[in-house]
Amino acid sequence: MYPSNVRDPKMHRIDSEALAKAFIDENVAYLKKEIGNEQVLLALSGGVDSSVVAALLIKAVGKQLTCIHVNHGLMRKGESEQVIEVFKNQLGANLIYIDATDRFLDKLAGVANPEQKRKIIGAEFIKVFDEEAAKLSGIKYLAQGTIYPDILESDDGIKSHHNVGGLPEEVKFELVEPVKLLFKDEVRMVGKALGLPDGMVYRQPFPGPGLGVRCVGAITRDRLNALREADAILREEFANAGLDKKVWQYFVIVPDFKSTGITNGKRTFEWPAVIRAINTKDAMSATVEEVDWTLLKKITQRITSEVEGINRVLYDLTPKPSGTIEWE
Repeated sequence: MYPSNVRDPKMHRIDSEALAKAFIDENVAYLKKEIGNEQVLLALSGGVDSSVVAALLIKAVGKQLTCIHVNHGLMRKGESEQVIEVFKNQLGANLIYIDATDRFLDKLAGVANPEQKRKIIGAEFIKVFDEEAAKLSGIKYLAQGTIYPDILESDDGIKSHHNVGGLPEEVKFELVEPVKLLFKDEVRMVGKALGLPDGMVYRQPFPGPGLGVRCVGAITRDRLNALREADAILREEFANAGLDKKVWQYFVIVPDFKSTGITNGKRTFEWPAVIRAINTKDAMSATVEEVDWTLLKKITQRITSEVEGINRVLYDLTPKPSGTIEWE
């Protein structure tokens, strides 16, 4: 399905409700025709891209869609619980929840290379889906929330994306990627036109490998937990300050090195937390948000006093380019 990975230069930018509805009508008709009476399996992370794909498929084929949410242990604090509440309890989706935390973290133990981590996470996702599909009857298609920047960055060798490059030969699914030629702002426009709630449509992006690419270097459970807690503080304080509606993406990175600090009058040797807050329209370039100094000091005080293992907070001032949005 959708054999071309190249966007037609004549394709209109989806920047209005009318264009979004036209895209929806065209794709729903296409999906109905191509899928027919077959069953579809969707990797539902709860992010913008997979949520829009889910809404498109529900509109096109309804109960022929089965959504699977895999908790790979690399989710943000409270994220899996939120996915279950929104999609299963509120939207009534056919949702299967899998807690594969130990499986993923065991595979990632000792792996420091970012590309290798991405590939391990991506390959393990495919295996999980294959195993779950074997428990279901008649699954022919695997739906993915691939978007155009994923394809462009993979083609340019900037970084590999877990959902770009097709499926292994042993996996017998056919791919369904209805938004793979759209930029992020267009995906949001389509989601809004589909009637998805604002909290879902404007949710900040979260990479497929999750916190795995923000826990820089070889992932350890204690450093991953410190990252998750520090990130939760950042998100809470940004929301309190109204920045969750202004800043496109904001998160914490915890690298695999330590520095000397002082806590309660005693020497510490712990990790730094790096804050990244950027704005962008299409994810191909990005500018750094100029966060109020008082707010940054408050966040720093909370993280260093509330999160075990962190004694220092930094702010990333690098735009894209020269830095990518994620560190890995």
